[in-house]
Amino acid sequence: MSRIRVLLANSAPIGKLGLLDYRLPDGADAPSGTLVEAPLGPRTVLGCVWDGDDQDTGESIGDIRLRPITRVYPAPPLPADLRRLIDWVADYYLCPPGAVLRMAVPSAALRETQRTATPYRVSGIAPARLTPQRAQAMTVIGNAQGSVAELAACGGTSLAVIRGLIKAGALVATAAQTRDTPLPMPDPDFAPPALSVEQMQAADQLREAGGTKFQPYLLDGVTGSGKTEVYFEAVAEALRKGEQALILLPEIALTLPMLRRFEARFGCAPTTWHSDLSPRERRAAWHAIANGHATVTIGARSALFLPYPRLGLIVVDEAHEASFKQEEGVHYHARDAAVMRAKFADIPIILASATPAIESRAQVAAGRYREIALPARYGGATLPTIRAVDLRDEPPTRGAWLAPPLIAAIDARLARGEQSLLFLNRRGYAPLTLCRTCGYRIQCPHCTAWMVEHRLNHRLSCHHCGHTMPPPAACPECQTQDSLVACGPGVERVADEVRSRWAEARIAIVTSDTLWSPARAAEFVADMDAGMIDIVVGTQLVTKGYHFPNLTLVGVVDADIGLIGGDLRSAERTFQQIAQVAGRAGRGHKPGEVLIQTRQPQAPVMAALIAGDTAGFYAAESAARAEAHMPPYGRLAAIIVSSEDAETARATAAMIGKAAPSGSGIEVWGPVPAPLARLRGQHRHRLLVHAARSYKLQAAIRAWLDRCNWPARVRVTIDIDPYSFM
Repeated sequence: MSRIRVLLANSAPIGKLGLLDYRLPDGADAPSGTLVEAPLGPRTVLGCVWDGDDQDTGESIGDIRLRPITRVYPAPPLPADLRRLIDWVADYYLCPPGAVLRMAVPSAALRETQRTATPYRVSGIAPARLTPQRAQAMTVIGNAQGSVAELAACGGTSLAVIRGLIKAGALVATAAQTRDTPLPMPDPDFAPPALSVEQMQAADQLREAGGTKFQPYLLDGVTGSGKTEVYFEAVAEALRKGEQALILLPEIALTLPMLRRFEARFGCAPTTWHSDLSPRERRAAWHAIANGHATVTIGARSALFLPYPRLGLIVVDEAHEASFKQEEGVHYHARDAAVMRAKFADIPIILASATPAIESRAQVAAGRYREIALPARYGGATLPTIRAVDLRDEPPTRGAWLAPPLIAAIDARLARGEQSLLFLNRRGYAPLTLCRTCGYRIQCPHCTAWMVEHRLNHRLSCHHCGHTMPPPAACPECQTQDSLVACGPGVERVADEVRSRWAEARIAIVTSDTLWSPARAAEFVADMDAGMIDIVVGTQLVTKGYHFPNLTLVGVVDADIGLIGGDLRSAERTFQQIAQVAGRAGRGHKPGEVLIQTRQPQAPVMAALIAGDTAGFYAAESAARAEAHMPPYGRLAAIIVSSEDAETARATAAMIGKAAPSGSGIEVWGPVPAPLARLRGQHRHRLLVHAARSYKLQAAIRAWLDRCNWPARVRVTIDIDPYSFM
């Protein structure tokens, strides 16, 4: 018999349940990282054999009294750098280590189904009806083979398209194989790009990084400068050395454009990891990565926690994006956690962005990150001209949202056969529905938020909890018929105005409601490339990652929307979003133009955008943060207290507030009702902790909350380095 220490994949609060000792049966081998099944009370729980000491080891219990593990999973062990990352995330973000372990080993990963799947390949016979979706799928699939689901994912299309190609004889079945059969390997020398001098110099620096140890690089390139092609050269170098590479993306909709570019460069599709995968696809991808068969993975933030045995490079694309911060479950920031995994694995990491976060710029200034700049667009393309449309001087007509200068600019593009993009970061038709008679505003029954009208699916929807309902015919308060009116614009309402003004124009609405999967994103890209869309109306989903050479005009419908409220990062986020969406214009040989509709052209963020003064904006914003000792020059943590009972939530928050630490280097503000005071039926109160950069914040919060006892029906959530203040 031998004793092993196990971390269980449960959600016990930090400090309440640490590593537990178990007995390993004779003849069994379970080195650190081995996945096991262990008893916990009356049930069995997934666990991982862990290394290191724990304060409560149970060493006084003899081996014979230890409960034996019930199973050793036949899966590769979690590598040491991943185990260190799990420990770091749990310690830094004050979350249960078992909850972090669960992210590394999703439930689908250990299913033992090895069902055979009929693989298909291209037959060489062209289908009688070759739609754009079929043509794109055939091109992307190339020489790859796989199941219907795998080819749909590879080709960026729906299952129906693949089945249609099979029925048409364009895809034929091959010999049956197990689902875990690896797809073709990326070839680092398949199609090397023709890089500009600036790109070549940047790529050389990153290629050289492959021979060094841990080093973060900030790849700071303007939109259209070819950052992807540059960091692909670092990926190619990792492949030549037999290493694995990970590319993190902030949005699932960016996956398909990236897959197309990757396959063009490396000859086949990479392994993907995102929420749209089926359980079987998730299992196959996890094992391919853990066994080292998958050499390049492109995925969402959770791909960071996969068990790469030979990880040699991490790339975080669009590294400034706030969506890298997870707001549910484990509240971690994937960009920062990726830097730590690179440190534990002793490998380089590349943070790529056209608008790097102030936190990343501060690390460059401190000498911790190396900056590689790409200040010009690739291939002779120039940055678009940007000018403001002052809505105080040139307002839209009554009931409309597009000002005369923007309308004239769209007219000119339609006449020249060019494409236009209208950006408004607000989904749906209207953000508010109220009664003309009594003033009643329709609110979510579970949240302190207005219901948003979505006319595309004839529903009212809460964007916080997901509750939906049909629009009522009468006011729920005064029962007056036909008295409800939509207030304010969303993208659907702007699209309606576009249709009424340009009846012959072909329009696409691009939001998370319309591009909910990689396949839908691929259809949109194919239609844009084929010239089947004249005007795009979209949210932040279209601000990054897309390259449409014929798109020459970007109109920002309401640039001031992001400046509403007191968010710490509101000015920075507004600058980033508008700069990113402006970067969609003029990426080919045709010049681009950006019109920003605003009522505050004198605001520092608007003035910087119009003048193209990126350095000046970030210098001023950084100075303001430093003066207030705000991140990255100070530290913040949020404590959110929630309960179904309003009084219990208030009383618990007050009790926690009274026990708050005090002294030099730390301040605790609150508790106060959260701006979103009720969310998913839970009443919420917030405390905000402000501390000096050198203050040991996590230790103080641990000691503070250990002194507090709250009812089991109350949930206390800790958010280190918060991005949301709602």
